Amino acid sequence: MSNSLTLRSNNAMIPENHLHTTEKRWFAIYTNYKREKLVAKHLSELGINCYLPLQKLVRQYQRKRKVVEIPLINCYVFVNINQSEYLKVLQTEYVLSFIKFNKSIISIPNKEIDLLKRLLGEEIAVSIEDQGFEEGEIVEIASSGLSGIKGKLIEKRGKREMIVELEKIGFNLRISVPPEALIKVARPI
Repeated sequence: MSNSLTLRSNNAMIPENHLHTTEKRWFAIYTNYKREKLVAKHLSELGINCYLPLQKLVRQYQRKRKVVEIPLINCYVFVNINQSEYLKVLQTEYVLSFIKFNKSIISIPNKEIDLLKRLLGEEIAVSIEDQGFEEGEIVEIASSGLSGIKGKLIEKRGKREMIVELEKIGFNLRISVPPEALIKVARPI
């Protein structure tokens, strides 16, 4: 993550603000618990471009099974806005605040939002097998609809897990990929 604060002449830090007057950028907003879908609906009605990453899960009830869509990240909705839309977003019902890093309003790169969309759009089951991968190595998925996604192998849990870090969003996504789909990008330092 790039340094989100700049130095003043007296070594005090001043927060950055990535809101731009004309260019739309992605930002994360924090919502009331279990109000993410409602916030996304309200924002869309206001003409605000937003993205709520949803995952489909099968829930077993007493007499039936049901597929439900739940937010991937609780209390988060992503908005693509410019400076003039900032207050409109904050004034939306159930929006609590913008997610800030060290008091700075930092935009999320388009590629990280695209990555979330790609990860949630995949319908293949994937896993990783130990082919000499070591913790700390950077790996890249070389096949399937997720090709080009890079991540750092943070921890090996058994033989089948890899963690992909999205540094601007502030969350780790754990995905499993088939061993033949992985290539090493760099050796650990």
